[in-house]
Amino acid sequence: MRQLKRQHGRAIALALSLFFAGFSAHAFDPGDRPTPAQGTLDAAFAPWDDVESLILDALGKARRQVLVQAYILTSKPLTNALIAAYKRGVDVRVLVDAGQLNKTGRDRIAAMQEAGIQVREETKYKNAHNKVIVIDAAGADATVITGSYNFTWTAQNKNAENILIARKNPPLAAKYAANWTRHFQEAEIYLSSK
Repeated sequence: MRQLKRQHGRAIALALSLFFAGFSAHAFDPGDRPTPAQGTLDAAFAPWDDVESLILDALGKARRQVLVQAYILTSKPLTNALIAAYKRGVDVRVLVDAGQLNKTGRDRIAAMQEAGIQVREETKYKNAHNKVIVIDAAGADATVITGSYNFTWTAQNKNAENILIARKNPPLAAKYAANWTRHFQEAEIYLSSK
């Protein structure tokens, strides 16, 4: 009887392991491999660290492209830095969450649009909750900025937030840029109501 229970237990364990092995193989694209660690990583935590200055510094070094995904984007210094990058010839494009855009005001988005920056609003998702900036994804100095930090005064001064800046990792930046592009294609052109 004990031997029968052991065999039955082994059969169940084998069936479960095969099930989960099959699930794992089908749940992920086999061509989607983990991105190797390279470059540098900086972590910062608001309100103790000056996260906004770290982002401003990275934007100031952009040479070709800046792709932004923002849940909330109301910071005047950050939007001014995006406008300055655009004026020096950097391709700057911005995605914003439509629901938050309606709640938090549109003046900073309007300022960027008036400067010539292309802005689209994400309407497909309940929350387009990404907080990402991809800088020069195709270059050796490719940078990804991500974390909980919303691009707001409150995030820097009132909230407990985190940010991670990954520099000199083009494969990682390429993944983030590809995801950004997928969202950009789904998003609607933002039309300011003047």
